[in-house]
Amino acid sequence: MRTLICAAAVTFVALAAAGTAHADAETGQGYFSVMGTYMDDDKDREVDDGFNGGQFGMGKAVSDTVNIEFLLQIAAPKNADQEQLGLGFDVQRVYRRSENFSPYLFGGIGYMQIDPLGASLPQRDGGMISGGAGFYLDLFDSNVALRGEWRHRLDTVAERSLKDNLFSIGLQIPFGAGTPRWVDSDGDGVEDSSDNCPNTPGGAPVDAWGCELDSDGDGVKDSMDQCPGTPAGVTVDANGCPNDSDGDGVTDDKDQCPGTPAGEPVDANGCELDDDGDGVVNRLDECPGTPAGTQVDIRGCEIKEEIRLEGVNFQTNSDLLLPGAENILNDAAATLKKNPSIKVEVAGHTDSDGSAAYNESLSARRAQTVHDYLADAGIDVNRMSVRGYGESQPIADNSTSAGKAQNRRVVLRITER
Repeated sequence: MRTLICAAAVTFVALAAAGTAHADAETGQGYFSVMGTYMDDDKDREVDDGFNGGQFGMGKAVSDTVNIEFLLQIAAPKNADQEQLGLGFDVQRVYRRSENFSPYLFGGIGYMQIDPLGASLPQRDGGMISGGAGFYLDLFDSNVALRGEWRHRLDTVAERSLKDNLFSIGLQIPFGAGTPRWVDSDGDGVEDSSDNCPNTPGGAPVDAWGCELDSDGDGVKDSMDQCPGTPAGVTVDANGCPNDSDGDGVTDDKDQCPGTPAGEPVDANGCELDDDGDGVVNRLDECPGTPAGTQVDIRGCEIKEEIRLEGVNFQTNSDLLLPGAENILNDAAATLKKNPSIKVEVAGHTDSDGSAAYNESLSARRAQTVHDYLADAGIDVNRMSVRGYGESQPIADNSTSAGKAQNRRVVLRITER
């Protein structure tokens, strides 16, 4: 009687709490279950089998697949002056919780007590373990679910362990708020579980993964892209606008002259201005205003009869270049590349010291050295001829040191334009 009163009280409390019940426990909800039990007792208990007990449970759906449950089992076997009381804890593995029919497996441990009810035998108690399977069946979208369960129970109340099979059926009543099955925290229309970009600003259009659209594929989402429609493959800044690495006002994707010095005016292609059109930009043009069509050197100055190589000097009585000559010869090579139609004679000259024959040979060897350097710099040898004039064509007085220095020279004489 004491046990039945306790069970009735628990049932009343659970039903009172089930004001906002649902058909089956959802993740996050609690539930109460009440079931009648058919007892298939171990034969050594010497009691009759039958519907002589019940099971009451209080549990919670802690995840989509797991329930935990505290349970009270009572039984009063027929033709036996005893009452069985069990208190236990189960863990259930639930399958297909969101469907109408949800099977589950479970295992549990607990405490069991047998009261002889007025007989002279002492009260006995011990531990119990159990396991089994069951199901939940939604009833017509109502507030309850039909629950059925088979439990195999092993207890240690008697001198030896006894095994019972319990077949229960009854109702389960969920209560409390469950975890919503479909959550869209940022309101972008994509469920949180599939949203790769949570906290999207309100109203921003998103793709199937909840990320803001990047219509031009430049890596900057549309809501922050100040330059929509950027061509594919163009690198952009944080605002989604094409980069302008040299800061000349022409973006890299249109800049035909990257690396323009800071502050230099440029044209629409990002190239420095060349007002006289001679191929030398204003910044480097030492002879601005050259007439159109005039052949000029890399400094923008007109090429007349010859290209002087001032600063190209040799060791005494030798065809070996002195340091510093390379820069002048590199400039000369650049001028010839700029004017591919020009052909030249590499002409060598000396002062009057030494014999005329020696000087002619020395000047020819020095001219050949210049020829070979220009060839190595990429000038076609078919554009160059070599001749040594020795001391025959002085341009200054050989009686002075300064005059002799001027006469020792190699020049590129224009032979064809």
